[in-house]
Amino acid sequence: MQVAVVGATGMVGRRLLGFLESRKFPWRGLRLFASDRSLGKKIEVGGQTYRCQKLVPGCFQGLDLVFFDASDEVSLHFVPQALKEGAWVVDNASVFRLEEGSFLLVPEVNGDLLRSFLKKIPVVPTVISGPNCVVVPLVMALKPLLPWGIQRVVLSTYQSTSGAGNAAMQELEAQSRSSLDQKPLVAKVFAHPIAFNCIPQIGSFQQDGATSEERKIVLETRKILERPDLKMAVTAVRVPTFFCHALSIYLECEYGLDLAEVRQALRAQPGVVVLDDPSTASYPLGISETYGAQGRDAVYVGRLRHSESSNTLQLWVVSDNLNKGAALNAIELGEMLISVLH
Repeated sequence: MQVAVVGATGMVGRRLLGFLESRKFPWRGLRLFASDRSLGKKIEVGGQTYRCQKLVPGCFQGLDLVFFDASDEVSLHFVPQALKEGAWVVDNASVFRLEEGSFLLVPEVNGDLLRSFLKKIPVVPTVISGPNCVVVPLVMALKPLLPWGIQRVVLSTYQSTSGAGNAAMQELEAQSRSSLDQKPLVAKVFAHPIAFNCIPQIGSFQQDGATSEERKIVLETRKILERPDLKMAVTAVRVPTFFCHALSIYLECEYGLDLAEVRQALRAQPGVVVLDDPSTASYPLGISETYGAQGRDAVYVGRLRHSESSNTLQLWVVSDNLNKGAALNAIELGEMLISVLH
């Protein structure tokens, strides 16, 4: 396929290019697009050097598949252009996720929706959206638990600064140094200093007091699981780490859960790794040679336990937000697209 990546110089874009190479994605031509400040920048992929181009009318002509890892504004303007010029689109922005009839997919959870669509004749190129980087590990952990009749989800997320981009990570580093040197902390990306701090706000506040991030998590989870009635309460917190998002999940279910059966169901879920041995302090972490999610592809689940009754379950989930939370999920969607079309 003739492939392009929009946002090739960003954190997710760079990870995506790495997956194109490491997973031997079948491209015969590659175009890279980035912002004006990266115009002409050289990037090596698969032993070949490519120059970053500018998004202009006609730039998607001749392409089969375009990966978008840019801002909502860029996707809103250029995704329709890519479709008009005949390319399929895999988009990590939020703008098309909740549109009526649109695809919002995690291959291991609801990929069958795309497979069914692609078997129809004729098939017209469309946009396939990847979910929020917290929703991906959340629905991967929840899907194998659906047979127990999930009634209510209470979720707290602990999201790294990489979820807010390069500038956010640089702010954490600079503030950490300033704090240790007992110098004033300058906050530009976040509303408050993030170094050695936790900020219970991701996104803008809505009229009901929830943030835009919390609202995304609820609506996208309901759509992917096809549970529009699912009761959810979410608190999203930015924490002073560089990579990996963590989730503390509390579930209320219709039926009693046997923990041994729950572990077995989670282990059978593709993409999920269970780390749950309190006797050896085995549980998911962001950084650890044995239990760390950073730089790895799986969604790690542990700390499985009941709360008030056997109908409740608590669990702890960690994943690399740039890998399975974004770039890897996009690549897997592209691989699924190719496997059905060809």
